[in-house]
Amino acid sequence: MEQMIAKLVDAFTEGKLNRRQLIQNLAIAASAGAAASSVPAIGAEASLKVVGISHLSYSVKDYKRTRDFYSNLLGLKVSNDDGKSRCNLAIGNINLIARNGKESMSYVDHVSYYIDNWNKAAIEANLKARGLDPKPEGADGIQFKDPDGTHVQLQAKK
Repeated sequence: MEQMIAKLVDAFTEGKLNRRQLIQNLAIAASAGAAASSVPAIGAEASLKVVGISHLSYSVKDYKRTRDFYSNLLGLKVSNDDGKSRCNLAIGNINLIARNGKESMSYVDHVSYYIDNWNKAAIEANLKARGLDPKPEGADGIQFKDPDGTHVQLQAKK
């Protein structure tokens, strides 16, 4: 997954992809990663069952410009707009959270997955047993870093 994202970013910086194409390809890569992560390794049983993507957090230079672009061009529904630094852009049941970032380039900050049969204590124990360092994320969520250092969130299926 990391190599695929690196290739997409390289293509974007070389002018082979425009911003919209980069975002579309990153969303597809994230969806494919979610599908792949819900499939257990050969001979192993998956310990957590991903049942959907809650949101993609998208760090941008100017969230208002991003909000206006995606709502006007693609019809994404705007919600939770704080008027200063962030808003949600709905794509069906998935939200793209556009928030002002410090970087000069836009990037996907993290992916949040819905987990079936949510039991926060059991999930935290499972993650700790795997050598991960889970932290609380809101009332019903957990966050941690994957082996490549990518921020991952888990939350109860709604």
